[in-house]
Amino acid sequence: MAVNNDGEQLKTKLTFDDQVIKKIAGITANQVDGVISLDGNVFSELTDRFTPGSDTTKGIAADVGEQQVSLKLEATIEYGKNATQIFKEVLAKVKQALKEMTGLTLVEFELHINDVKTQAEIKDENSNKE
Repeated sequence: MAVNNDGEQLKTKLTFDDQVIKKIAGITANQVDGVISLDGNVFSELTDRFTPGSDTTKGIAADVGEQQVSLKLEATIEYGKNATQIFKEVLAKVKQALKEMTGLTLVEFELHINDVKTQAEIKDENSNKE
């Protein structure tokens, strides 16, 4: 309950669409060194071929409550990087970003590594996109 300027009690509620939470998590996770991309399943990979642009929510599932969030991310990481360290850093940064931006508490977090790629593979894929 909040109080307005007239001293009356006012019922208030702040909620977030799942897409907002997924976007915050996606942008944050992609900033972690070693994360090449967040990826979806085969169906979403096929869909991407027919839709332009980059979807920052791809590869992320979110269950958003009024005060808590549960996330599952699927990622491709760089070959040779420490997966455990990447997991810990993504978890810490996503948890902090969600708390600061939404006030929501991250209560469940899963990072599924579905691929690793070498620097050569990354460069090759980037040159094919241009």
